Amino acid sequence: MSTKNISLRFVTPVLMSFFVMSFCDLVGIGVDRVKLDFSLTNTLAQLIPSAVFLWFFILSVPVGILQDRLGKRNILNLGMLITAVGLFVPFVYYSFSSALIAFALLGIGNTIVQVSANPLLVDVVPAARRSSFLSLSQFIKAVGSMIAPPLAGWTAAQFGDWKLIFITFGVVSLLSVLWLALTPVEEVKMSGERATFGSSFRLLLNSYILLMVVGIFLVVGIDVGINAFSGQYFLSKFNSDRMLAESARSIYFFGKMLGTFGGAIMLAVLSSRKLFFWSAVTGVLSILLLLIAPSDKAAIVIVFIIGLGIANIFPLIFSLTVEKYPLRANEISGLMIMAVSGGAVLPPLMGLISDATGNVTWGMMVLLLSAAYLLFISHNHQKSEQKNYNK
Repeated sequence: MSTKNISLRFVTPVLMSFFVMSFCDLVGIGVDRVKLDFSLTNTLAQLIPSAVFLWFFILSVPVGILQDRLGKRNILNLGMLITAVGLFVPFVYYSFSSALIAFALLGIGNTIVQVSANPLLVDVVPAARRSSFLSLSQFIKAVGSMIAPPLAGWTAAQFGDWKLIFITFGVVSLLSVLWLALTPVEEVKMSGERATFGSSFRLLLNSYILLMVVGIFLVVGIDVGINAFSGQYFLSKFNSDRMLAESARSIYFFGKMLGTFGGAIMLAVLSSRKLFFWSAVTGVLSILLLLIAPSDKAAIVIVFIIGLGIANIFPLIFSLTVEKYPLRANEISGLMIMAVSGGAVLPPLMGLISDATGNVTWGMMVLLLSAAYLLFISHNHQKSEQKNYNK
């Protein structure tokens, strides 16, 4: 869309898909509750986020190629439908194995949603507003991520079953499918070379795209690491009560929600490159502070700041890369959502290191190193853009 006008008729159902996208973050409360229900070790419990995020590595590029042929809206609706199916599984049968199946379906659906929702949103908003709306979409996603843990806790307290939140979100997913199916969204058709496996993976030979894809891998790893591991971190390091430990991820997502909302506003006056750099700085410093926090109360505040700091990094990386290579948007989307598989790699690595050392703080070091990489690429990007400007 090249005009300055924004049609809420088209934008709103696409933005709703980002709320459905947030259902993937049930994985955090899922780790704590399933671990408790079936007496799992840290290493075994962290297989749950792996069951979700492994599919981002396997399916993202094929989905990007498929949507180049079938259209983004059709693929997005398919993803939301599979998400709904996954959410209903625990009510058919509940065991550790069925929980893994449910979260795997949630991961498959979410992979498809993420590949299609971002470029479809780019299609329905003006070019000058892309970064801002991508940040707004992450704000909507953060709202869903933030309310899931307390809702799960509330349903457990009121009805004796934390899994009732799955039914609620499953119904929302189905309604979102219907809404988008009834909306005649205009998609931008890519001209020239059709997306293929070869054309997609050849883009990784471009050093800029490769650095940014690795950035997505690590920022999602941080996001899922905080979500899936914060409860265990608070319980083990500070001996916090379970309610406080589980609320840490809600505080984190509250920080993300405010950060993405603020980012959408700041991007009207601040360049994407500067916001990327200062977001990365905040991420590194806040994770470092979390590792040395003297109490769980101080740590809760720091977790909020982490969410605030890294909130906009995912949409910024995506928008900056698509802005640089607009004709390869489907392939770039596939590669970047493939990199969301960082959520399948970092949490098990954190759990493994924690179990091996007997110290959860060593597991959290994975997040610090990941944040340091994001600071490196944001600084590198800012320097390269400044050189181009001076020329």
